[in-house]
Amino acid sequence: MKFRIGRPTHPSPHSPAHARPHPRPESAGPHAVPAQAGAVDEPVAAEPPLSAHEIALIRASVSVVEPFAADMTVYFYAILFARYPEVRPMFPPGMDAQRGRLLRALLRIVDLVDDPERLVGFCGHLGRDHRKFGTLSAHFPAVGECLLAALARYAGPAWTADIAAAWTKAYGVVADVMISAAEQDEAQRPAVWPATVVHKVLRGHGIAEVTVRPHMPYPYAAGQYASIETPWWPKQWRYYSPANAPRPDGTLTFHVRAVSGGSVSDALVHRSAVGDVVQLGAPMGDMVLDAAVHSDLLCVAGGTGLAPIRAIVEEVARRGGRHQVDLFLGARTGAELYGVDDMLRMAQQHHWLSIRGAVSHEHIPGIRGSLPQVLAEYGPWYQHDVYLSGPAPMVVSASRTLTQHGTAPDRIHHDPFETPVLSAS
Repeated sequence: MKFRIGRPTHPSPHSPAHARPHPRPESAGPHAVPAQAGAVDEPVAAEPPLSAHEIALIRASVSVVEPFAADMTVYFYAILFARYPEVRPMFPPGMDAQRGRLLRALLRIVDLVDDPERLVGFCGHLGRDHRKFGTLSAHFPAVGECLLAALARYAGPAWTADIAAAWTKAYGVVADVMISAAEQDEAQRPAVWPATVVHKVLRGHGIAEVTVRPHMPYPYAAGQYASIETPWWPKQWRYYSPANAPRPDGTLTFHVRAVSGGSVSDALVHRSAVGDVVQLGAPMGDMVLDAAVHSDLLCVAGGTGLAPIRAIVEEVARRGGRHQVDLFLGARTGAELYGVDDMLRMAQQHHWLSIRGAVSHEHIPGIRGSLPQVLAEYGPWYQHDVYLSGPAPMVVSASRTLTQHGTAPDRIHHDPFETPVLSAS
């Protein structure tokens, strides 16, 4: 679809805010997710929806309100709940994380406002993801009204009629894409999948492997990620990647590390038990094997970022090992080198898989250094498709190192930067 600027604006109660843990370079461009993954075609923008002048007005107004961003988001939700109390039950009781997500999503949209293709991708993701909250198109006007009121209050005298008109138009574009994406998604799949915990193993260092069986088929592709809601923290969702390629029995295994202040991760690691029922959001992400052009793959994983990489390796095996895979695992210390034994066993079974582990903060036999340093030493990798997963700083640094040594940016695959940022505590 094209942007339809004339369509009435329809803001979301979480909008434009909610967008796992591991980033993907925006420059990598879109990659098609296999149909079996339940992906929905993105709307396509034929031309920039806003003029250069309107974009300049929006960015100038953001620079004015940015010093007051935290207070502005508090004010936004206060007037939203006061004017439209019916939307309050759709949000978690504690709003601190939600306010941060709103702010970061707004800044991301402003960053992409002159890039229609990526703006559509980001807003389409938000629209599909918001279905699990019960978001309706009728909620969008309320959010748009309160958002513009908050911007006007904190912009003060700098807020003009022209700026208000530019923001109204921009919000109309965002709402239009979100609604269209949600409508398309609703026609193809449910908003949530109940899933029962069927197995759980504690791996030490605050990590648990939690296996769930969805109550209905959950179509996804190896490398994608899903949001999870636990019964102990309603309305709080966090993103995790299945650590396995699709299985005949339909189960999914998640590698979860309990983080300080992380209510969902702490519940999954320390509280969940066999028989508990969690909710899964729709699978998302395009860090999938079908995105690869080259037959040689470089996979790089830090910490529990190994989960989607392991799933991709399993998928290579499932397809007959038609790729040569070089896998680098990284951690601060040898004890934190998570999952290396399992991957070494896989390497013994498959001649096309080679494993190297690196530690950055401990002198032990083997490779020492950060993953970006090690990649530079063992490269070049310009004839490989690259899959990165782990902490955002590692992904950013590794991407920079790889591109500096000749790897094309569109051959570097990882999940969207906005996803882990928006879901981080």
